[in-house]
Amino acid sequence: MKRLALMLIMLAAAGCGEPVDIAKAVQVDVATSGWRVAGVVDGKNKIVPSVSLTLKNVSGQTLNAVQANAVFRLASTNAEIGADFRPVSGSGGLPAAASTQTITLKAALGYTGTDPVNEMLNNSHFSDAKVEVFVKAGSGQWTRVGEYPIARQLTGD
Repeated sequence: MKRLALMLIMLAAAGCGEPVDIAKAVQVDVATSGWRVAGVVDGKNKIVPSVSLTLKNVSGQTLNAVQANAVFRLASTNAEIGADFRPVSGSGGLPAAASTQTITLKAALGYTGTDPVNEMLNNSHFSDAKVEVFVKAGSGQWTRVGEYPIARQLTGD
């Protein structure tokens, strides 16, 4: 009985290694950013900012339960216009040197207008946006891993 208890304690201690520094363990590669067509709302065209990216594990260990969160903000005022969250690794985690599939994150808010969609980005009231990307693994803390401008282009990703 004592031997079993000792083995359980040793196994539990082995699973509680040093926390991973996500800022150093994850590399963000932005594939595209832009404004995606979000349909028609109350008779007006709507576009929302989006970013498509991959996360690469550049640490020497598997990262468990990797999650990504994007916070979209207006570049001019820093006002938040939306956020999007995705779990990005399966139950096996993200192995060392592996990359996720492309992840697309988008805001719920954006711009609506009567202009044709392909002209909305040229409207005098249009303001550019940016995205802050946060990542966490397991029960770790959310860590800001980058800030990227949203390109002033329509994207269909």
